[in-house]
Amino acid sequence: MPTSIGWCLATIRNFARRGRSSASRQPRVIEAELLPNPQIALSYPFYMAGPNGSDAFSVGVAQDLKSILLRPTRREIADNAASAINASLLWQEWQTLGKARLLFVDIVSGERAEKALQRSRKFLQERFDLTKAAIKQGNATLAALSPDLVAVGDVEKSYDDLERLQLNRRHQLNALLGLAPDAPLLLAGASETPRVDAQRIRADMASLPDRRPDLIALQYGYRSEDAKLRQAILSQFPNVAIGLVSGRDSSSIYSFGPEASFELPVFNRNEGAIALEQATREQLNREFNARLTAAEGEIGALLSEQSLLARQLAAIEPRLKEARLIAEKTEAAFKQGSFDERAYVDIEVAQLTREQEKIGLQQALLDGQVALATLIGAGMPRISIGPEPPPADVLGLFQATSR
Repeated sequence: MPTSIGWCLATIRNFARRGRSSASRQPRVIEAELLPNPQIALSYPFYMAGPNGSDAFSVGVAQDLKSILLRPTRREIADNAASAINASLLWQEWQTLGKARLLFVDIVSGERAEKALQRSRKFLQERFDLTKAAIKQGNATLAALSPDLVAVGDVEKSYDDLERLQLNRRHQLNALLGLAPDAPLLLAGASETPRVDAQRIRADMASLPDRRPDLIALQYGYRSEDAKLRQAILSQFPNVAIGLVSGRDSSSIYSFGPEASFELPVFNRNEGAIALEQATREQLNREFNARLTAAEGEIGALLSEQSLLARQLAAIEPRLKEARLIAEKTEAAFKQGSFDERAYVDIEVAQLTREQEKIGLQQALLDGQVALATLIGAGMPRISIGPEPPPADVLGLFQATSR
């Protein structure tokens, strides 16, 4: 039963979803929402000497405040980081689908080219055999065999090269589909090339950052790094731990009350972490702009190539139609015995050569359209991640800051 490109793509999607890493949002958010455990301090100094003394003890419990204050920022970091990873995984899946489309087009086009080469080889081999027979009968010389030998050798080499290439393509497609390398797969697809709407593609380029998963991943990555930068700035403030302590001293006096401890930011004010997050955020911004510019350039180049290929394909149609008409008339004359066999084979091979040229142009057009579909995210839903929400900032230090 013939296999369509739709079935291939659906199969690859299922494999990709099944094997997708569990980089889901939930585990990361759960980890970000967890509060630090309280700290318990115990001491029991033994009484060693002195009048009317006793063993002392103390029990205290304290909680780190900075981790609680930074909890909303950690949640923001986790949300954006998980979204960036999921978008990156989606981009990998999208590229795999593009590779499958390309292999499908190349295999179907290669099968058409194989048929044309087989016919050319048949004509040339028959002429070669006739020339050999004529030499044996003394009606031709070895000089007449030389061009036939070269022609047969060339077409056989072309066919063998294409046969190896087709086998490699099928192995790659079967691997993407999760099939054994030699599993039979009968492909069926349209041979005509659809028209490319260059004007619409150029108009849709403005929304490219909302459709390309890799660009969406970079945007979420930027937001995650922006939150990390704010977290690093907030981490400059002293870490305060508050709690309660109760105990008894060596004179058997009991006490109970609050306790606080904090670090003094004298030697390390987190400048290194702040500089690192600033550099990382700026690097993500540069990478986003560079990738967007590169994508726009590649799309523009492909559209230009598509225009040229379409003109060349339109130009070859009348020449191919003429070659087919001449070949039909020549074949009829040859069957009636009124046309030379060598000239007949030359005309048939010339017509098949133009057929192969058309197949090559159609394949190049389809390959370009597959590349365009992958680059522009054709068929991908538009994912607007929306404006950046207000920063998670319990101290109110960043409310006036906007990116």
